[in-house]
Amino acid sequence: MRVLVKAADTGSFAQAARVLNMSPPAVTRAIAYLEDLTGARLFLRSTRSVKLTAAGSRYVEDCRRILADIDEAEASAGGSHATPSGLLTVTAPVLFGQIYVMPALTSFLTLHPAVNGRALLLDRVVNLLEEGIDVALRIGQLPDSGYHAIKVGSVRRVICGAPSYFEKYPVPQVPADLAAHTIIANTGSSAPQDWRFVGGENSHVTLRPRLFCNTVDASISAALNGWGLTSALSYQVASAVSSGRLDIVLSDYEEPPIPIHVMHAEGRHISAKTRAFVDFLVAELRADRNLQAATSLTAA
Repeated sequence: MRVLVKAADTGSFAQAARVLNMSPPAVTRAIAYLEDLTGARLFLRSTRSVKLTAAGSRYVEDCRRILADIDEAEASAGGSHATPSGLLTVTAPVLFGQIYVMPALTSFLTLHPAVNGRALLLDRVVNLLEEGIDVALRIGQLPDSGYHAIKVGSVRRVICGAPSYFEKYPVPQVPADLAAHTIIANTGSSAPQDWRFVGGENSHVTLRPRLFCNTVDASISAALNGWGLTSALSYQVASAVSSGRLDIVLSDYEEPPIPIHVMHAEGRHISAKTRAFVDFLVAELRADRNLQAATSLTAA
């Protein structure tokens, strides 16, 4: 597996042999052995270079994770288990990951030179075990699972528009008023396809969006331009609200806050890198005022 990873990194069997202090035929035999073992062609070979196949790319990523686990196990057996090391894989929703997780991850990697990071920012729920995830950030109610979850805060789903929009149209007082407004809908995989409210008979509204956007960024951008009203999670518009570029409306009809959790595989034998990063990330997120729904953002 180490030979395979080095060949993938260098794009050359000969270069991998030089780095590993092996003969080129030995590298070729090692790759051939793995191809026989897996029953898959791992490289496309030419006279000038070698290139991973699709199956090879998937297998190499699995090998990297397995080798990192082996390195950590060997370090633990040698008495250095308290030192974070190895490959740390973290997943989070795209926008939340960009705003909060990436700064925390890069700061953590700076503090721990023996750790390498891998960030998977995806607007879908991933299986931690199947995709080799060490730490996951989840926004929403959690199903029962064998994972350990630590609540770090909560956010609100808010309705907002730009001050320039409200110069032309009245501020909605009840959800039913939205029927007379220009609506910007977010059709991303993690966004609800309807806007839900609480508060009695005035809380129901049938939306007829004028604009559909497949990303949160796009719908917020249209709202910032004063074109209409959109729905977003409070952290996604915190900066714009704080600077006065967006105003929140209908706050009295918002649903209960949505919890944020940091998750990792449960067990007493959690790795040093995972334990250290979880502690670091939890402290960072709990200290952020915008992730404490009871105190973040105020309605206009």
